Amino acid sequence: MKTNSLWVETAPNAAFPQLDRELRVDALIIGGGITGLTAGYLLRKAGLTVAVVERGRIGLGETGHTTAHLTYATDERLLELVKRFGRNHAHAAWDAGASAMAQVRAIVEEVGIDCELSTAPAFLVAAADADAEETERLREEAALASEFGFDATFIERAPLTGRPALRLANQLKFHPLKYVQALAREIVRLGGHVFEDTEASTFTDDPRRVTAREHSIAFDFAVIATHVPLQGNTGTLSAVLLQTKLAAYSTYAIAARIPAGALPQMLWWDTADPYLYLRVDRHGASDSVILGGEDHRTGQEADTIDCFQRLERKLRAIVPDVAVVERRWSGQVIESVDGLPYIGEVGNGQFLATGFAGNGMTFGTLAGMMACDAATGATNPWRDLFAVERKTLSATWDYVRENSAYPFYLAKGHLAGAASDDLASLAPGCGKILKLDGKKTAAFRDDAGNTHIMSPICPHLGCVVRWNEAERTWDCPCHGSRFQATGEVIAGPAEEDLEKLAP
Repeated sequence: MKTNSLWVETAPNAAFPQLDRELRVDALIIGGGITGLTAGYLLRKAGLTVAVVERGRIGLGETGHTTAHLTYATDERLLELVKRFGRNHAHAAWDAGASAMAQVRAIVEEVGIDCELSTAPAFLVAAADADAEETERLREEAALASEFGFDATFIERAPLTGRPALRLANQLKFHPLKYVQALAREIVRLGGHVFEDTEASTFTDDPRRVTAREHSIAFDFAVIATHVPLQGNTGTLSAVLLQTKLAAYSTYAIAARIPAGALPQMLWWDTADPYLYLRVDRHGASDSVILGGEDHRTGQEADTIDCFQRLERKLRAIVPDVAVVERRWSGQVIESVDGLPYIGEVGNGQFLATGFAGNGMTFGTLAGMMACDAATGATNPWRDLFAVERKTLSATWDYVRENSAYPFYLAKGHLAGAASDDLASLAPGCGKILKLDGKKTAAFRDDAGNTHIMSPICPHLGCVVRWNEAERTWDCPCHGSRFQATGEVIAGPAEEDLEKLAP
């Protein structure tokens, strides 16, 4: 039985030097996982001088021991987020994940990274012992997620166990180590620095400087991307207080070979506590399935071997007689007290990120994006939501309107899924964003039954319009332009009608 992760064994053997000289950079990133390397790449692209220091090897911390799901569905259930933070903030938390997924796609395309990135449906499935109340909760969450603009549906029978589930279309999976190693190489190609076997040991604040391997790096802005945050230049008291809001959990994974086509490609997790999580990948002559779970507070399980054995038994119950278990490994997740991560500045010029729970790849990417915004002075729509020292969040916050100029919201309509291409389902007097012949359209059926097909792209700055059922208009969520149901402009800043398309 192999005991290293699938990602570690199948990634190229990238190597980066140790720190061997004095340096001065705009941004210092401590930690060479997905958070630190995303931040380093984006900051270098923004024109800042950058150095990433990693005490071990790039990506071989928790990034190399994940199961690498990329999804906007948070570990904290959507209805619980609404109860705890309110509708706007729950919506914002899922939007943040969607933005991170879009960022991964963009980077893969920009850099040309071969990291096996692919889309797959994801299923949040009622646990085997869940009751009818859990089924109803999944149904409510599917309706709410759809209302928020996500491609979410409730299904009676999910794959594997045939239990009720929330289905999310077009989630992502990838090879995390191939991805972050490519990011590290790209940072260097762009003129940045990446150092391995370089542990940050001593911080000074005036001037800002870190010592590592008997050399020092002076910096203006620091990103602490170390899974469990270092104290850095914050005071001891604040560092200790943050630790009281974090809980470390060990988690386990097994990888098995299965016959090609035995299971559909997917991401899958259930509502048990602790929950199981699974992904299926195509690998030529055979496929692979990775099953994770059996989480417990780190250091509080006497027989950790039994955690792997329980996972094997559960896998064989799901896919009997066809799974050949080939490897196993463990990792660690950090949970916050309220279900959302801590991402933001903790002092002048110091940024940290932690508490990602089971969404490490998604929130790690988001943290890199937010670190770049913080360092460059850009406004970020999720700054207050994930603030390390967050307090009461405003219940009246209209975050979509107030952050409509942020790049994610300019592109959100393009990222969102469209409804089915069934024009026959469109009732008289109704409009809907539909995908017709693979192309997203704005479709309206008038009271006489005539169908009007238009481009959904607002001619002002290219956002995707939404149907306003009460007013029977198409409204732009980015800058407020409005159009008649048949596409004629009502109010600017748009000055042209929606483009008419052939029905």
